[in-house]
Amino acid sequence: MPRHESLLTDLAAAAKAPPVTHADFAIGDVVKHRLFEFRGVIFDVDPIFANSEEWYESIPEDVRPDRDQPFYHLLAENAESSYVAYVSQQNLVPDDSDEPVHHPAIAGIFDAYADGRYRLKREHRH
Repeated sequence: MPRHESLLTDLAAAAKAPPVTHADFAIGDVVKHRLFEFRGVIFDVDPIFANSEEWYESIPEDVRPDRDQPFYHLLAENAESSYVAYVSQQNLVPDDSDEPVHHPAIAGIFDAYADGRYRLKREHRH
């Protein structure tokens, strides 16, 4: 294949690829939701939306986030309960309360809480 055809093929493939995204938060960071009253610790990050179409469509259209951004898995808590949440980057802000998150699954994933973040247990590090 001539070089210019190869270059065109590469450009076409790049145009179909999802955009490169940058995660503003890291595993172990404590964050809070920008709109709703809950906070949590990040335990996983998807570079772009990776949940079901049904889940995405269940979000009211006027607050539905863009898919092409990082989405975070949180061990979350509010005043009533603890749960797992899946939240877009645009809806998270740092939690500067300097308070630990009280979620029963934290001890299985993280070691210690210090300076507003959790340290991942050795067996969960890459």
